[in-house]
Amino acid sequence: MNSYMEITLPNYSYVFNFEEEFEHQDTRVWMTKNWTNGFYYCGIYMIFIFVGQHYMQSRPRFELRGILSLWNTMLAAFSIIGACRTAPEFFHVLKNYGLYHSVCIPSFIEQDRVSGFWTWMFVLSKLPELGDTVFIVLRKQPLIFLHWYHHITVLLYSWYSYTEYTASARWFIVMNYFVHSVMYSYYALRAMGYRPPRQLAMVVTTLQLTQMIIGCAVNIWAHQILEAGQQECHISRTNIKLSIAMYFSYFVLFARFFYKTYIDGGHKSKVTTTNGIASAKYIGSKAKVQ
Repeated sequence: MNSYMEITLPNYSYVFNFEEEFEHQDTRVWMTKNWTNGFYYCGIYMIFIFVGQHYMQSRPRFELRGILSLWNTMLAAFSIIGACRTAPEFFHVLKNYGLYHSVCIPSFIEQDRVSGFWTWMFVLSKLPELGDTVFIVLRKQPLIFLHWYHHITVLLYSWYSYTEYTASARWFIVMNYFVHSVMYSYYALRAMGYRPPRQLAMVVTTLQLTQMIIGCAVNIWAHQILEAGQQECHISRTNIKLSIAMYFSYFVLFARFFYKTYIDGGHKSKVTTTNGIASAKYIGSKAKVQ
Protein backbone atom coordinates (compact mmCIF):
# COMPACT_ATOMS: atom_id res chain seq x y z
CA MET A 1 0.00 0.00 0.00
CA ASN A 2 1.32 3.48 -0.91
CA SER A 3 2.25 5.72 1.98
CA TYR A 4 -0.25 8.39 1.00
CA MET A 5 -3.06 5.89 1.64
CA GLU A 6 -2.01 5.76 5.29
CA ILE A 7 -1.98 9.46 6.16
CA THR A 8 -3.86 10.82 9.12
CA LEU A 9 -6.36 13.37 7.88
CA PRO A 10 -6.62 16.81 9.52
CA ASN A 11 -9.53 17.34 11.88
CA TYR A 12 -12.09 19.88 10.72
CA SER A 13 -14.23 21.41 13.45
CA TYR A 14 -17.27 20.80 11.25
CA VAL A 15 -17.88 18.92 7.99
CA PHE A 16 -20.94 19.82 5.96
CA ASN A 17 -23.13 17.12 4.45
CA PHE A 18 -22.30 18.17 0.90
CA GLU A 19 -18.61 17.82 1.73
CA GLU A 20 -19.04 14.45 3.43
CA GLU A 21 -21.00 13.12 0.44
CA PHE A 22 -18.47 14.27 -2.16
CA GLU A 23 -17.30 11.48 -4.49
CA HIS A 24 -14.17 12.48 -6.37
CA GLN A 25 -14.43 9.54 -8.76
CA ASP A 26 -17.67 10.88 -10.25
CA THR A 27 -16.34 14.37 -10.81
CA ARG A 28 -13.18 13.05 -12.44
CA VAL A 29 -15.22 10.99 -14.89
CA TRP A 30 -17.33 14.03 -15.73
CA MET A 31 -14.32 16.29 -16.23
CA THR A 32 -12.50 13.70 -18.33
CA LYS A 33 -15.47 13.62 -20.69
CA ASN A 34 -16.10 17.36 -20.72
CA TRP A 35 -12.88 19.28 -20.11
CA THR A 36 -12.35 20.00 -23.81
CA ASN A 37 -15.62 21.96 -23.78
CA GLY A 38 -13.50 24.63 -22.15
CA PHE A 39 -12.18 25.50 -25.60
CA TYR A 40 -15.73 26.27 -26.76
CA TYR A 41 -16.38 28.43 -23.71
CA CYS A 42 -13.15 30.32 -24.32
CA GLY A 43 -14.11 30.82 -27.97
CA ILE A 44 -17.47 32.28 -26.96
CA TYR A 45 -15.67 34.41 -24.39
CA MET A 46 -13.32 35.91 -27.00
CA ILE A 47 -16.21 36.56 -29.40
CA PHE A 48 -18.05 38.39 -26.63
CA ILE A 49 -15.00 40.56 -25.93
CA PHE A 50 -14.54 41.77 -29.49
CA VAL A 51 -18.23 42.00 -30.39
CA GLY A 52 -19.06 43.58 -27.05
CA GLN A 53 -16.36 46.22 -27.28
CA HIS A 54 -17.40 47.07 -30.83
CA TYR A 55 -21.07 47.30 -29.75
CA MET A 56 -20.24 49.59 -26.82
CA GLN A 57 -18.06 51.98 -28.81
CA SER A 58 -20.96 54.21 -29.81
CA ARG A 59 -23.04 53.68 -26.68
CA PRO A 60 -22.88 55.10 -23.16
CA ARG A 61 -21.28 52.98 -20.50
CA PHE A 62 -23.31 51.06 -17.95
CA GLU A 63 -22.64 51.87 -14.30
CA LEU A 64 -23.71 48.50 -12.83
CA ARG A 65 -22.21 49.49 -9.48
CA GLY A 66 -24.75 47.63 -7.36
CA ILE A 67 -24.46 44.40 -9.34
CA LEU A 68 -20.70 44.76 -9.45
CA SER A 69 -20.54 45.15 -5.67
CA LEU A 70 -22.62 42.01 -5.21
CA TRP A 71 -20.56 40.06 -7.76
CA ASN A 72 -17.22 40.89 -6.15
CA THR A 73 -18.57 40.31 -2.66
CA MET A 74 -19.81 36.86 -3.65
CA LEU A 75 -16.48 35.93 -5.23
CA ALA A 76 -14.60 37.27 -2.21
CA ALA A 77 -16.76 35.19 0.14
CA PHE A 78 -16.34 32.11 -2.05
CA SER A 79 -12.55 32.54 -2.11
CA ILE A 80 -12.32 33.07 1.65
CA ILE A 81 -14.37 29.94 2.32
CA GLY A 82 -12.33 27.96 -0.21
CA ALA A 83 -9.08 29.08 1.40
CA CYS A 84 -10.35 28.17 4.87
CA ARG A 85 -11.42 24.69 3.71
CA THR A 86 -8.30 23.78 1.69
CA ALA A 87 -5.52 25.37 3.76
CA PRO A 88 -5.88 23.01 6.78
CA GLU A 89 -5.15 19.96 4.62
CA PHE A 90 -2.26 21.76 2.92
CA PHE A 91 -0.53 22.79 6.14
CA HIS A 92 -1.29 19.43 7.76
CA VAL A 93 0.49 17.62 4.95
CA LEU A 94 3.44 20.02 4.91
CA LYS A 95 3.91 19.71 8.67
CA ASN A 96 3.46 15.95 9.00
CA TYR A 97 4.51 14.52 5.62
CA GLY A 98 6.80 17.10 4.08
CA LEU A 99 7.39 18.89 0.81
CA TYR A 100 7.57 15.78 -1.34
CA HIS A 101 4.10 14.59 -0.33
CA SER A 102 2.61 18.08 -0.80
CA VAL A 103 3.91 18.24 -4.38
CA CYS A 104 3.67 14.66 -5.58
CA ILE A 105 0.80 12.86 -3.82
CA PRO A 106 -2.83 13.85 -4.65
CA SER A 107 -4.28 12.84 -1.29
CA PHE A 108 -5.97 16.24 -1.07
CA ILE A 109 -8.47 14.92 -3.62
CA GLU A 110 -8.40 11.18 -3.07
CA GLN A 111 -8.34 11.04 0.73
CA ASP A 112 -9.82 14.29 2.05
CA ARG A 113 -13.46 14.90 1.12
CA VAL A 114 -13.46 18.50 2.36
CA SER A 115 -10.39 19.52 0.39
CA GLY A 116 -11.58 17.39 -2.53
CA PHE A 117 -14.94 19.14 -2.69
CA TRP A 118 -13.41 22.61 -2.62
CA THR A 119 -10.85 21.57 -5.23
CA TRP A 120 -13.80 20.66 -7.46
CA MET A 121 -15.45 24.01 -6.69
CA PHE A 122 -12.21 25.79 -7.53
CA VAL A 123 -11.96 24.13 -10.92
CA LEU A 124 -15.58 24.84 -11.80
CA SER A 125 -15.33 28.46 -10.62
CA LYS A 126 -12.99 29.32 -13.46
CA LEU A 127 -15.98 29.31 -15.82
CA PRO A 128 -18.22 31.85 -14.02
CA GLU A 129 -15.14 33.97 -13.29
CA LEU A 130 -15.18 34.83 -17.00
CA GLY A 131 -18.04 37.10 -15.95
CA ASP A 132 -15.46 39.56 -14.60
CA THR A 133 -14.87 40.63 -18.19
CA VAL A 134 -18.57 41.32 -18.81
CA PHE A 135 -18.41 44.22 -16.37
CA ILE A 136 -15.27 45.63 -17.97
CA VAL A 137 -16.80 45.55 -21.45
CA LEU A 138 -20.20 46.96 -20.43
CA ARG A 139 -18.61 49.66 -18.28
CA LYS A 140 -16.21 50.53 -21.14
CA GLN A 141 -13.13 50.09 -18.98
CA PRO A 142 -9.61 49.31 -20.26
CA LEU A 143 -9.25 45.59 -20.97
CA ILE A 144 -5.58 44.65 -20.87
CA PHE A 145 -4.08 41.53 -22.46
CA LEU A 146 -3.15 40.03 -19.09
CA HIS A 147 -6.78 39.95 -18.00
CA TRP A 148 -8.30 37.84 -20.78
CA TYR A 149 -5.13 35.79 -21.36
CA HIS A 150 -5.20 34.81 -17.70
CA HIS A 151 -8.86 33.82 -17.75
CA ILE A 152 -8.50 31.60 -20.80
CA THR A 153 -5.31 29.80 -19.80
CA VAL A 154 -6.33 29.24 -16.18
CA LEU A 155 -9.68 27.72 -17.16
CA LEU A 156 -8.14 25.35 -19.69
CA TYR A 157 -5.22 24.37 -17.48
CA SER A 158 -7.39 23.83 -14.38
CA TRP A 159 -9.89 21.64 -16.20
CA TYR A 160 -7.16 19.62 -17.90
CA SER A 161 -5.23 19.15 -14.66
CA TYR A 162 -8.28 17.85 -12.83
CA THR A 163 -8.55 14.94 -15.27
CA GLU A 164 -5.02 13.90 -14.18
CA TYR A 165 -5.40 14.65 -10.46
CA THR A 166 -2.25 16.72 -10.73
CA ALA A 167 -0.71 16.54 -7.25
CA SER A 168 1.03 19.94 -7.36
CA ALA A 169 -2.40 21.55 -7.74
CA ARG A 170 -2.58 21.39 -3.93
CA TRP A 171 -0.17 24.35 -3.90
CA PHE A 172 -1.79 26.22 -6.76
CA ILE A 173 -5.33 25.98 -5.37
CA VAL A 174 -4.51 27.16 -1.84
CA MET A 175 -2.42 30.05 -3.17
CA ASN A 176 -5.09 31.11 -5.63
CA TYR A 177 -7.90 30.94 -3.10
CA PHE A 178 -5.86 33.12 -0.72
CA VAL A 179 -4.89 35.71 -3.33
CA HIS A 180 -8.44 35.89 -4.63
CA SER A 181 -9.70 36.39 -1.08
CA VAL A 182 -7.68 39.59 -0.82
CA MET A 183 -8.18 40.65 -4.43
CA TYR A 184 -11.96 40.31 -4.64
CA SER A 185 -12.35 41.92 -1.22
CA TYR A 186 -10.44 44.89 -2.61
CA TYR A 187 -12.63 44.92 -5.72
CA ALA A 188 -15.78 44.80 -3.60
CA LEU A 189 -14.68 47.77 -1.50
CA ARG A 190 -13.89 49.80 -4.62
CA ALA A 191 -17.22 48.91 -6.21
CA MET A 192 -19.04 49.99 -3.04
CA GLY A 193 -17.43 53.41 -3.27
CA TYR A 194 -14.78 52.98 -0.59
CA ARG A 195 -11.23 54.09 -1.26
CA PRO A 196 -8.79 51.66 0.32
CA PRO A 197 -5.14 52.81 0.32
CA ARG A 198 -3.38 52.53 -3.01
CA GLN A 199 -0.78 50.43 -1.25
CA LEU A 200 -3.38 47.66 -0.96
CA ALA A 201 -3.49 47.35 -4.75
CA MET A 202 0.30 47.09 -4.69
CA VAL A 203 0.06 44.36 -2.04
CA VAL A 204 -2.34 42.35 -4.23
CA THR A 205 -0.03 42.64 -7.24
CA THR A 206 2.92 41.61 -5.05
CA LEU A 207 0.98 38.56 -3.83
CA GLN A 208 0.26 37.65 -7.44
CA LEU A 209 3.93 37.93 -8.38
CA THR A 210 4.85 35.79 -5.39
CA GLN A 211 2.30 33.22 -6.50
CA MET A 212 3.96 33.03 -9.92
CA ILE A 213 7.42 32.56 -8.41
CA ILE A 214 6.25 29.77 -6.09
CA GLY A 215 4.32 28.13 -8.95
CA CYS A 216 7.46 28.02 -11.10
CA ALA A 217 9.55 26.69 -8.19
CA VAL A 218 7.08 23.90 -7.42
CA ASN A 219 7.03 22.82 -11.06
CA ILE A 220 10.82 22.87 -11.35
CA TRP A 221 11.14 20.76 -8.19
CA ALA A 222 8.54 18.28 -9.47
CA HIS A 223 10.39 18.06 -12.79
CA GLN A 224 13.62 17.19 -10.96
CA ILE A 225 11.84 14.39 -9.08
CA LEU A 226 10.46 12.96 -12.31
CA GLU A 227 13.86 13.11 -13.98
CA ALA A 228 15.52 11.37 -11.03
CA GLY A 229 12.97 8.58 -11.36
CA GLN A 230 13.46 7.31 -7.82
CA GLN A 231 10.11 8.38 -6.34
CA GLU A 232 6.50 8.40 -7.45
CA CYS A 233 5.26 11.85 -8.46
CA HIS A 234 1.71 12.20 -9.69
CA ILE A 235 2.35 14.88 -12.31
CA SER A 236 2.74 14.29 -16.03
CA ARG A 237 5.65 15.81 -17.89
CA THR A 238 3.21 17.47 -20.27
CA ASN A 239 1.43 19.09 -17.35
CA ILE A 240 4.68 20.40 -15.92
CA LYS A 241 5.66 21.96 -19.24
CA LEU A 242 2.27 23.63 -19.60
CA SER A 243 2.30 24.84 -16.01
CA ILE A 244 5.80 26.30 -16.17
CA ALA A 245 5.01 28.07 -19.43
CA MET A 246 1.82 29.48 -17.91
CA TYR A 247 3.33 30.60 -14.62
CA PHE A 248 6.43 32.06 -16.22
CA SER A 249 4.40 34.02 -18.76
CA TYR A 250 2.25 35.34 -15.90
CA PHE A 251 5.38 36.36 -14.01
CA VAL A 252 6.75 38.30 -16.98
CA LEU A 253 3.42 40.05 -17.58
CA PHE A 254 2.91 40.87 -13.92
CA ALA A 255 6.49 42.08 -13.49
CA ARG A 256 6.01 44.41 -16.45
CA PHE A 257 2.65 45.45 -15.04
CA PHE A 258 4.15 46.12 -11.61
CA TYR A 259 7.01 48.18 -13.03
CA LYS A 260 4.83 50.35 -15.25
CA THR A 261 2.18 50.90 -12.59
CA TYR A 262 4.12 51.41 -9.38
CA ILE A 263 7.68 52.30 -10.40
CA ASP A 264 7.87 53.91 -13.84
CA GLY A 265 4.44 55.52 -14.08
CA GLY A 266 3.17 55.33 -10.53
CA HIS A 267 4.20 58.91 -9.70
CA LYS A 268 2.68 60.50 -12.79
CA SER A 269 -0.31 58.36 -13.84
CA LYS A 270 -3.72 59.66 -13.00
CA VAL A 271 -5.55 57.37 -10.58
CA THR A 272 -8.89 56.15 -11.91
CA THR A 273 -11.02 53.19 -10.91
CA THR A 274 -11.83 50.33 -13.20
CA ASN A 275 -13.35 47.64 -11.00
CA GLY A 276 -10.08 46.29 -9.76
CA ILE A 277 -6.38 46.70 -9.43
CA ALA A 278 -3.92 48.88 -11.30
CA SER A 279 -3.13 48.34 -14.95
CA ALA A 280 -0.13 49.81 -16.71
CA LYS A 281 -1.99 53.13 -16.99
CA TYR A 282 -5.07 52.87 -14.80
CA ILE A 283 -5.51 51.98 -11.14
CA GLY A 284 -8.18 49.34 -11.13
CA SER A 285 -7.96 47.34 -14.35
CA LYS A 286 -8.95 43.72 -13.65
CA ALA A 287 -5.53 42.14 -13.91
CA LYS A 288 -5.63 39.00 -11.83
CA VAL A 289 -4.12 35.37 -11.74
CA GLN A 290 -4.90 31.39 -10.71
